[in-house]
Amino acid sequence: MTERKAFKEFFDRGAVVALGDQVAAASPDFDRESFVNAAGAGLERLEMMDRVRQMSNALRAHLPESTPAALEVLTASLPAPLPSCENTTDGYLQWPVGQLIADHAVDHLDPAWETMVELTQRFSSEFAVRPFVRRYPDEVFARLLALTEHPSPHVRRWCSEGIRPRLPWGGHLASLIADPSPALPILERLKDDPERYVGRSVANHLNDIAKDHPDVVLEVCERWSEGADEKRTWVIRHALRSLSKDGHPGALAVLGFRPPTSLSVSLEAAPPVVTLGGKLRLETTLTNGAKRPQKLLVDYRVHYVKSDGRTRPKVFRWKTLALEAGEGTTLGKTLTLRHASIRRLYAGAHRVDVQVNGEVLAETGFELRI
Repeated sequence: MTERKAFKEFFDRGAVVALGDQVAAASPDFDRESFVNAAGAGLERLEMMDRVRQMSNALRAHLPESTPAALEVLTASLPAPLPSCENTTDGYLQWPVGQLIADHAVDHLDPAWETMVELTQRFSSEFAVRPFVRRYPDEVFARLLALTEHPSPHVRRWCSEGIRPRLPWGGHLASLIADPSPALPILERLKDDPERYVGRSVANHLNDIAKDHPDVVLEVCERWSEGADEKRTWVIRHALRSLSKDGHPGALAVLGFRPPTSLSVSLEAAPPVVTLGGKLRLETTLTNGAKRPQKLLVDYRVHYVKSDGRTRPKVFRWKTLALEAGEGTTLGKTLTLRHASIRRLYAGAHRVDVQVNGEVLAETGFELRI
C-alpha cells in the first residue's frame, strides 16, 4: 500500500519551480532562478503554512517594488479559471499568491480586490480577504454584496466563505463573532444559489454563527423554511447540524422533530472489549409505542476517553426515519477504532449512547485496549 503523503508535501521544490515558471511566463523581468532558490531553501524542514509563507515572501521579493505593479503581474500569471465546482484542489499552487495579498497588499484595496476576484476563480481568496475585512469592513461587505450576482460560482462562494467568523485555517474575525449582522444580507442573497458548492458555504457560515448566536441562526432558518424548496431545505439542515447534534430544541423544531413520546429504545455494543484497530458493532432497536407516527432524528454519541482520563462525547448522525404507530426498526453501525488526524484514542472505559430528537434514550459501553 502506498504511504499517503502529508498535505504539506504538496508545497515542495516541484511546486516552487511550477510557481516560478507560471510567474516568469507573465513577466520577462522575473528572476525565476533566484526565486526558486529563495522559496525552496530548507523547505523540507518547514510545516505547511511556513512553506506557503516562505514561497509568498520570496515571490514578493522578486516582483516589482510597487505593490499595484506586483499585483498586476500576479493577475496576469494566473492559469485559466477552474472549469467547474469539482476538483477545486487543483488550484492549491495559487495559495502563496493569496498569502502574498494578505501579508503585503492590505494598503492597496482596489488593485488587491481585482486580483482576489480573479484568484478565487482558480483557488480561493477566502484567506486573502480576511485582513481587508478587518481594515475596511464596510467597503468589503458592500463589494461582496454586489458580487453575489457574479456569474462565477467561485466568486459567489467567496462572498460567504471569506467572511465566515470561524473559518478553519483562516483565523477568527472577532468583529463578526461579536456581531454577525453585516454578513446576513450576503447570506440572504446566496441562500437559493443554484450551486451546492455555494449553498454549502452559506450553511457552514450559519453553522459558524450558531456557535455564538444560536438565536440569530434559528430566526434565519425558521424564516427561510417558509416555502423552502429542496435546495434551501438542504442548506437549512446543514446549517443547523451542530445545534441539532447538541439536542437544541429550537433547531430540532425548525427541522420538524418533536420530543419523542412512548418510544422504546435499546442499544447493544459488541464485543465488550476492543483492541485499537479493531471493530465495534453498534445495534439499536426503536419501537414506537405512541398512537401517532413519529419523525425521528437518530444520533449516536461516543464518549471518547481523553489523555487525562476524562471523557467527552462526539456526536455522529445515524439516521433520519419515520415510524408509524406500533412500528419498530433496528439500526446497525460498525465502527473501526483507530487513531485519526483529528482524534487520538486512549485506553479505558468508553460509553456510547443513542440520542433521538435531542434526548438520550439508551446507553451502553465498551473497553478499549491499546
